[in-house]
Amino acid sequence: MLKRSMIKIALPVVASALVLSACGSDDKDDDASSNPGGGNKPTYTIGFQGGLTGKNAQLGINEANGVKLAIEQANAKGDLPFKLEVKTSDDEASPDKSQSAAQKLIDDGNVVAVVGPAFSGPTKAASPNYAAAKLATLTPSATNPSLTAPANKFTALLRGTPNDNMQGSGMATYYAKKLKLKTVLLIDDKSEYGIGLAAVAKADLEKAGITVKTESIPQGTPDYTAAATTVKNSGADGMIYAGYYQDGAPFAKKLKEAGVSIPMISGDGTNDPEFIKLAGAAADNWYLTCPCADANVEEATKKFAADYKAKFNEPAGTYSAESFDLANMIIEQMKTFGAEKITREALLNKLKAAEYKGLTKSFKFDQNGEYVGGAIFLYQVKAGKIEYLGDIDKLSAA
Repeated sequence: MLKRSMIKIALPVVASALVLSACGSDDKDDDASSNPGGGNKPTYTIGFQGGLTGKNAQLGINEANGVKLAIEQANAKGDLPFKLEVKTSDDEASPDKSQSAAQKLIDDGNVVAVVGPAFSGPTKAASPNYAAAKLATLTPSATNPSLTAPANKFTALLRGTPNDNMQGSGMATYYAKKLKLKTVLLIDDKSEYGIGLAAVAKADLEKAGITVKTESIPQGTPDYTAAATTVKNSGADGMIYAGYYQDGAPFAKKLKEAGVSIPMISGDGTNDPEFIKLAGAAADNWYLTCPCADANVEEATKKFAADYKAKFNEPAGTYSAESFDLANMIIEQMKTFGAEKITREALLNKLKAAEYKGLTKSFKFDQNGEYVGGAIFLYQVKAGKIEYLGDIDKLSAA
């Protein structure tokens, strides 16, 4: 999710800044690596790369916490033939800082696999480094469809979520079949994520017979007044915003001030309680999609959600449970080595061929590292809370 010019620097970076207290430090997390009866077992590290500070940091924090919980619980069972540690690397959700964040994990010889990167832009920037290191990266949330294109040669990238081909299609289907809209204004934030999601949504909206108008409003726009006026004067009877909550929130405020009341929908980059904290009442009635169900509602993830809240003193967030699952998928494949030394390349090859039934869904990858299967889920902000509505295709057909 995000795109700027790529920086081809692959030097180790020593991060000195502390990340948010919810994430622990940017180094080894001792709390998450507690291991009763560790003895002389070898120690391996699972890395996490994502934005833990800066704009849209909560999305990265959600995922890092899921990984930490998985590792803590795996160690606590006491039956692993090795000891596990977790190491986080903060890329601030920026492509410009992604390669140095990746290199920090690559340069640590104990890191045998990585959950992340979290966003599409940083994933695109760092994937050549990970491919060269043969270090597996399992992203819970980088959804730009082009990331798994064979021409990229991102041979260490495994996508652990349906891509935006499904998310954009779900938005279009809901607007066309359920709300029966005729004209939709589609706005992207010029990020790798936003552009990719918007392109898919546009194609599917037009396929459904909906007239599409498009605008691009870059991240960090200082004042969304003009953008809100554009929406108001567009004549559209629905809007899609392909961007993140940090910009979606001030945009929502200006839309409310301008009196815009048409249906508005955004994707997983906006689907976080931080959107409501920043937008206030202006967030009400917005639809939000995600290739992730609500871990706090689904029966299969209720124990996870309770454990997560007990550990981090906040509800599980967007992609928390998926990150937990991907960490456990890595651990399951690590266990197949037995007493044999785990190497990055061998683990990468095992993960490419593996199938894993997690709490959220089953995980399997095609020959390009693309996630196989999946569904898109719809949410709506009501009275200051994000309410889970369910599978978007089933809702569209109802």
